Amino acid sequence: MSDTNSEEVPDLNMRSMWLRRWGPALVMMGLIFFFSSIPGRDFPPLGWWEWLVTNGGHALGYAMLSAAFAYGLIGSRPVTPRHLALAVSLAVLYSLTDEFHQAFVPGRTPALMDLGVDAIGAVVGVGMWVYGRRRVRRVKT
Repeated sequence: MSDTNSEEVPDLNMRSMWLRRWGPALVMMGLIFFFSSIPGRDFPPLGWWEWLVTNGGHALGYAMLSAAFAYGLIGSRPVTPRHLALAVSLAVLYSLTDEFHQAFVPGRTPALMDLGVDAIGAVVGVGMWVYGRRRVRRVKT
């Protein structure tokens, strides 16, 4: 009986470690999908603020997603440009799927401009994640 328990503990630890690393990215992907599923008619009219709110939301969402991807990819390992490029690429790829998804949501349309704002947000997000990680590591040492 103890053999079964000893085999399950490492597997459980691996799952919780995987969830800690990739959970933030999964949550962000879910939130982006949720907000993209809201029909266009359900948004209140914002007048001239609409551009700022819409683009700011896109940039912030994809900044957080790319930072979450960077965290999942890198963890506690040294940061490499390849990891950062992959984190941005994954966020932009998700943005492409999100724009496709919006084609099926009433009152929403896919937009190339949104993809560009998402990509800029992703680059800024990875940059801020690297900056924050360096600051935390300096404080710890």
